[in-house]
Amino acid sequence: MILTFLGTGTSQGVPVIACPCKVCRSSDYRDKRLRTSALVETDQGTNILIDIGPDFRQQMLRKQVLHIDAVLITHAHRDHVAGLDDIRAYNYVQRQPLDLFGNDVALNALRRDYGYIFSKHEYPGLPEATLHTVSSDNPFVAAGVEVLPIAAMHKDLPILGYRIGNVAYITDANYIAPEEMEKLKGVKVMVLNALRVEHHWSHYSLPEALEVIAQVQPEHAYLTHASHELGLYDEVIHTLPEQVTLAYDGLTVVI
Repeated sequence: MILTFLGTGTSQGVPVIACPCKVCRSSDYRDKRLRTSALVETDQGTNILIDIGPDFRQQMLRKQVLHIDAVLITHAHRDHVAGLDDIRAYNYVQRQPLDLFGNDVALNALRRDYGYIFSKHEYPGLPEATLHTVSSDNPFVAAGVEVLPIAAMHKDLPILGYRIGNVAYITDANYIAPEEMEKLKGVKVMVLNALRVEHHWSHYSLPEALEVIAQVQPEHAYLTHASHELGLYDEVIHTLPEQVTLAYDGLTVVI
């Protein structure tokens, strides 16, 4: 299995528009962060996308992704779903709707915000997607791959993380209940959000993320959804435990 970080930035990305800070002015490619998304490629050649944010088109072209078999939605905030219209290219190539999986809160938001996609219509060329509601109570199958949903909270918003085999991916969380933490036992690779060093009201901070990782004890953990407030990559990376890496756009992990 191959995990590729397509984007590792927060909702504004990095650099932030009109920000003169040292992170936003950095020339290090690891400090250039598109909005958060990831691609899981199975050994059978199945491509599962996690989130489909506003940089989706750019990410697909940069990675040269020729097909998508399923999309897992963590939640329906714009930085995680605003690329939905661009699935039209895959509809055309694959000649079928794209399967999207998420909890009822996220999918209801998609139906509301993208009504032109999900209402009955005869207009040719619109995006085509089939929505599948999933619950953290049960695993489900996406494109022939078993996926275990992990419930978390993004302040007051219920969101989902996902475990695929030995990989767990959770972003935008600031709380995971003990029973959901149990689902993370034994993972080799864990991805978790770490917005900044200081406490935040709806995302894990770096110290909080490291505490969760210490509880789970994966073989290796990767931090994502980083803001410019987290600091320069080359400075942050030296403060982390040996088994924790600050992810960056384009980073590929073979599991």
